[in-house]
Amino acid sequence: MENTSGQGDTALVPPEIDRWNWGAFLLNWIWGIGNNTLIALLMFVPLVNVVMVFVLGAKGSTWAWRNKRWESVGKFKEVQRKWAVWGVVVYALLIAFFVALFFLIAALLKNTEAYQLGLTKLQANSEAMAILGPPISTGMVQGSIESSGPSGKAAISFSIKGQKAEGTVYVDARKDLGRWIANRIELEIDGRKDRIDLNP
Repeated sequence: MENTSGQGDTALVPPEIDRWNWGAFLLNWIWGIGNNTLIALLMFVPLVNVVMVFVLGAKGSTWAWRNKRWESVGKFKEVQRKWAVWGVVVYALLIAFFVALFFLIAALLKNTEAYQLGLTKLQANSEAMAILGPPISTGMVQGSIESSGPSGKAAISFSIKGQKAEGTVYVDARKDLGRWIANRIELEIDGRKDRIDLNP
């Protein structure tokens, strides 16, 4: 078959390349620039981009063949395979980055005074410790902490596990003149309706 690549809309597309393009689907507008398929820039249009990513996956190979001159069908397939591999690599790196960021934030929250305040109040409450059964271990910290100079506020929770029971500690605290003060700290034991006030 004659090499018709780069001849625009009239170019015949070889059947062996007229298939789903993972590079176009995963890297969309970047792939579009690299393959002279500028319609991929519609990815920057809100709402259109939701549909466009699938259109690029379905029509990407056809558009790339028609919009750019290729040495051969084999070379086209080789290049598109590389785009697909790089698409997978980029997404894998993004996922790894956000997972690492999540764990980093959780670790940083465990080093805050608001978290330590909640943990100290828990350990000082004999009723709570008797129900949980020491030693206890804490899980991920969730929520938010805002601090600006001498003032701030915190609304966090963290799971707690003892030898006898498990639960969740809820902390509502404020930072006043550089010192963290608990507004409310409560322990919710799994399977129990009433919470224990850790900040009476």
